[in-house]
Amino acid sequence: MEEFNDLFPPEIQENLYYYLIASFVLRTVIWLLFGNTIRKTMLLIAPENRFMKPYQAWFVAIPLFNIYWNFEVVKNLSNSLHNECHDRQLAVEERPGMKSGLLYAWTFLAINIPFPASILFMGAILQLVFFVGYWVKVSRFKTLLKEHDLFLERKMKNEDS
Repeated sequence: MEEFNDLFPPEIQENLYYYLIASFVLRTVIWLLFGNTIRKTMLLIAPENRFMKPYQAWFVAIPLFNIYWNFEVVKNLSNSLHNECHDRQLAVEERPGMKSGLLYAWTFLAINIPFPASILFMGAILQLVFFVGYWVKVSRFKTLLKEHDLFLERKMKNEDS
């Protein structure tokens, strides 16, 4: 146990549990915000085009389970977006968000494997970059679907007038 005490300076050792709790809470809040983006995107997709229910997006905030669930979200969201964009006749990539989502999911899996600290640190940086990239991509698809809905509403109003 003495070896553990030598890892951190005394001022950090005193507050180590607070740091761990704060980092856990911060990570959970980020996962919840990410899950909310996925949920809102799924709500914009017609029910017949969905490969998962919108409430299932919250599973990304469950620690350890989300290692597996990230792969399911990537696959199901990509397939749902593909179907929705095909129905709306929107020109998007063949498998929307699949590449960036899989990069995120695989790096998230990799940083949860006990590798040496230097490899985990580099993996965590990559995972953060891919996570932000995937989140931005999902958010852009959400915006695209919202704007298309607004376009259709305006078109319907103009036709009625």
